[in-house]
Amino acid sequence: MPAPLLLHAMRLDELSVLELTYGGVGGTRWRATPAGFHAAEHRSVLGSDHGRFDRAVDALLHWRMHDAAGLRMQATGPVAVGVDSLGRLGVGRFAVPVPCRVVWVVREPDRVGFGYGSLPGHPASGEESFVLERVAGEVVFTVRAFSRGAQWYTRCGAPLARSAQRAYLRRYAGALRRLSAD
Repeated sequence: MPAPLLLHAMRLDELSVLELTYGGVGGTRWRATPAGFHAAEHRSVLGSDHGRFDRAVDALLHWRMHDAAGLRMQATGPVAVGVDSLGRLGVGRFAVPVPCRVVWVVREPDRVGFGYGSLPGHPASGEESFVLERVAGEVVFTVRAFSRGAQWYTRCGAPLARSAQRAYLRRYAGALRRLSAD
């Protein structure tokens, strides 16, 4: 595995040679958590006004939700490009490299979303997904994840890492609610 500083210096397209760091790829789509991983989920109703779904989809697929939640995303393109889009999240002032790859995408009239998985250098090993649905006139956003520590600090601080992950699941929903409002 490349050293973290090397990962930070790699161009996004160079991340394509890296393998995912976990098995059970696509598990967040089907609520299947591999053995040894911690599962987390947050479901939130964003609202019911007419254009909210379209505004939320646009914010999600163009990475604005991540930015509004405090994570800077560098990506090879919008998620709509599809599976194998590559990204690197920047966390905090120092833009810690958090490399990931889109592993599944759903684009249906009333259901849009994607899941991405961790690449070497990510603090966690696992998958996270973001799905918007129209359900009985409401726009519902579900964030689902399974993970375990991939670096010494996330393994040693597993309870803290899980708590931070749950907080970010709620933070994503709040960001998308604000971005999709009138």
